[in-house]
Amino acid sequence: MSELGLANFRKETDFLIGIDSDGCAFDSMEIKHKECFIPNFINYFGLQPISKYAREAAEFTNLYSKTRGANRFPAYLLALDLLEERDEVKRRNVTLPKLQGVRDWVERETKLGTKTIGPESEKTGDADLKQAYAWSKAVDETVKDMVHGVPPFPGVREALQKMKEQADLIVCSATPNEALQKEWTEHDIDQFVKSICGQEAGSKKESLSACQKMGYEPEKMLMIGDAPGDMNAALAVGALFYPINPGHEEDSWSRFLDEACDRFFAGTYAGDYQKKVIAEFDKYLPEQPPWK
Repeated sequence: MSELGLANFRKETDFLIGIDSDGCAFDSMEIKHKECFIPNFINYFGLQPISKYAREAAEFTNLYSKTRGANRFPAYLLALDLLEERDEVKRRNVTLPKLQGVRDWVERETKLGTKTIGPESEKTGDADLKQAYAWSKAVDETVKDMVHGVPPFPGVREALQKMKEQADLIVCSATPNEALQKEWTEHDIDQFVKSICGQEAGSKKESLSACQKMGYEPEKMLMIGDAPGDMNAALAVGALFYPINPGHEEDSWSRFLDEACDRFFAGTYAGDYQKKVIAEFDKYLPEQPPWK
């Protein structure tokens, strides 16, 4: 059984590998956002009159753009910002929630999650925080009820088995710990990782940085992820990054298993090889939405 967080984590090998979960290890991004996050987004923030555009904006910020895989709070605030700018929305005279209280909280809090926004909303009495907490809690409950039986991508189990022979592995994700534990245990792949670092552990950068302080050399640390945020977290601590390309996940895991993993352990991953795979990854996700 893997531990939650890094409280009991101990360095046992020279190598550390962080693995993102949603959209990287598991094909769960689409069902979570399209069936759990977005319906609650429309319901809790009064977006029914513009539901079509709300869905498009949220799908863009969370699935089909450079902000794919970001924490739920900044990603859905960004969706509201895109809606604010859209002509079709303006013509419908809909008053969008500003959520300034949530924006201020996102600026001051690093552990952005349901378990932190709840107490903060109680402490401050802020109506925006209370509204966002109700939404986030509903999302978690919908995920718990709906998302099960979604297996890891083909190749993930084999890659984990191979990595574990030489590296300490952690799950490094913005998903709540409870959901991560459930998914990794359900498919019996939690046995391969030492720790599960989800939303409650802080940002991915914070989790990687905490591991680094235990003595891993940056060139012997690797983050595997499907989003620019995963890459930025890795590069921020000097670690290496291997991309799981959105829409081409099976090919990405196959390449990792066949060549990238061996290169990482042999010390030949950094440099031209990493630049090549990152350049390819960069082409899959646009910065601007198609309606702009």
